[in-house]
Amino acid sequence: MKRIGNLYDKVYELDNLYLAYSNAKHGKSKTYGVLSFDKNLSENILQLQKELTDETYRTSEYDVFTIHDPKERIIYRLPFRDRVIHHAIMNVLENIWTSVFISHSYSSIKGKGINGALIHLKKALKDKEGTLYCLKMDVRKFYPSIDHQVMKMIIRKKIKDRKLLSLLDGIIESAPGVPIGNYLSQFLANLYLSYFDHWLKEYKQVPYYFRYADDMIILSDSKDYLHSLEKEIHDYLRNNLKLDIKSNYQIFPVDARGIDFVGYVFFHDHILMRKRIKKNLCKRASKLNKQKISPKEYKIGICSYLGWAKHCNSRHLIRKVIKYEKVLRLWD
Repeated sequence: MKRIGNLYDKVYELDNLYLAYSNAKHGKSKTYGVLSFDKNLSENILQLQKELTDETYRTSEYDVFTIHDPKERIIYRLPFRDRVIHHAIMNVLENIWTSVFISHSYSSIKGKGINGALIHLKKALKDKEGTLYCLKMDVRKFYPSIDHQVMKMIIRKKIKDRKLLSLLDGIIESAPGVPIGNYLSQFLANLYLSYFDHWLKEYKQVPYYFRYADDMIILSDSKDYLHSLEKEIHDYLRNNLKLDIKSNYQIFPVDARGIDFVGYVFFHDHILMRKRIKKNLCKRASKLNKQKISPKEYKIGICSYLGWAKHCNSRHLIRKVIKYEKVLRLWD
């Protein structure tokens, strides 16, 4: 694999830093960190450029807190200036790293995401005989378990720029594992499993494999094959990436229970909305139904759930819970 150099100077070019600033503030322009940065925008951008040029930039102290969504997660939030640096790095590296990813890895990749996973899994299930059984698994404490030395080694498979590697090393070492909350973390996490993806697809010749973050689906016509493959995957992840598969991995007939993946439950002949999303949709619709609002306001209030419903067999559910006929016509 060809390694790429001469990248670091591109990170601190002024045009790139201003683009990174614009990307980092998207949807957050009224937050305190952005407003504070904006007061002396030119000076702050030039200061970041100087720190990068002099190789004196160091990651700021994290604001660490816990959320429940519904799982408990520890979030590491950086000041806005550090987020600008992360965007500046990814402006340069995103296409390079994306070229490493297999076609059936979907998280944090432009043009893929949940819709890409939905379309490709739905297409795979048309081969009913070849997808009778499913192996569903994920990694135990994935983000906190990512090993720094292994992460650095993986980055060096594609990048050889000494200064950029030093900058990335400093960011990687700034928190345990790969911290949830960093813009850069989602790309690092995806990269961490990318060579495992290639092992599965190219060495093990697995035809039906789908991954979103650390949530993995493998389909086959043989339950015995999936049991055997799970043992090999367990050994590969532990020996090469210092990761463990959760003990509650599942191997089951697809049509007996459906594949719970990216917010949907997939069967061979239909797709349902995940129970938690369905429950939230019903609660949201019930709340809106009690309010005296226009169909337009109603549609805005429930629009995100209609987006989920559009891609699955949910017509009966939508007609049952949504009050306004005009909204139903817009959705249809």
